[in-house]
Order: sequence, then structure tokens, then C-alpha cells
Amino acid sequence: MNAPGFSGEDKMEHLIGKLLHDFEHGKMDRRQLIRSIAAAAAAVGAASPAAAEGKGFQAIAVNHISYTVADYAKTRDFYADLLGMKVSHDDGKQQCYMSFGDTFLLPRNARANAKTPQKTPVVDHFAITIDNWDKKEVEAELLRRGLELRPDTDDSFHVKDPDGYNLQISGKNMKA
Repeated sequence: MNAPGFSGEDKMEHLIGKLLHDFEHGKMDRRQLIRSIAAAAAAVGAASPAAAEGKGFQAIAVNHISYTVADYAKTRDFYADLLGMKVSHDDGKQQCYMSFGDTFLLPRNARANAKTPQKTPVVDHFAITIDNWDKKEVEAELLRRGLELRPDTDDSFHVKDPDGYNLQISGKNMKA
């Protein structure tokens, strides 16, 4: 049952915002965050009236989560050893991709030249893969909604959600 005045999209944005807030404040670990976001995305993929009516997009997967860490190599080794994630795109200094299935983590060292050095982990952005990617149609829909978009790859755009989180919307071809 939907609460008056709140669409399923509003509820999803609120849920993801709360999950990220809880993670950033130490109320859940990375594994819990990833599982929770994946479950939320799966639930949206299972039943989205807006997508069925030709409104919005149909989320089908969490593509990746990019976040700041104290030591990316330590994080890389932890996930590779504990969960068997495949390491790729490792630049040897700053970041790497940690693939599992069609999803990946992107741990990054905090930037030394940042104005405010990061002391705690922060989610930089998360990417949601949508069904039936058509770059021109996706761009048109994002602009129709008044969102300021930033093209990233041939298969993705970045937008800000209502809470200011960086959301990357991507097609199935965007891979690690």
C-alpha cells in the first residue's frame, strides 16, 4: 500500500538514502549495505508500475558502488581473499575494481589533495543498471524530469538524487 503523496520512486530514493546514511554512520557494514541495496533494486525490478506505464526506467541490478577507503590495497585484499572477488583495473596506487557476478565494488583511496581529508568511509556514488538502455531516450527522460545530468560513458549518466547522492544510471553494457 502506498502512502499518500509518495510514489514507489520516492520510497526507493528514501530507502537508499537511509541505507547510505546508516552505512556512513557505522550502523551497518559494507556487506550489509551492498545486500540491502541489491535487495531493494531486485524488488524494484520485480514490480515497477511506473516502468510498466512507460514512465521512468526499469532498474534490473546494482552495477557498482564506488566508495572512499583509508587503504584501497587493504580493502582489495580483504574482498579478494574473503569473498573471492576478481581484481581488475588496479592502478597500483589509488583504486581497483572488485568484480562479483555482474556487479563490482570500486574502493578508492581518499585524495591526498582534497580540501577536507576524509577520515571515515564515504560512498562516492552508486550505479543502477536499467533495462532497455537507449542513450538518447535516457537523456531525454532525465532532462524532462529537470535533472542536471553528467554524461560519463556511452552507457551511463550521472545525476543527483533528491538528497544529493551521486546516482549513475547505466545500461547493461557498462562493465568493470
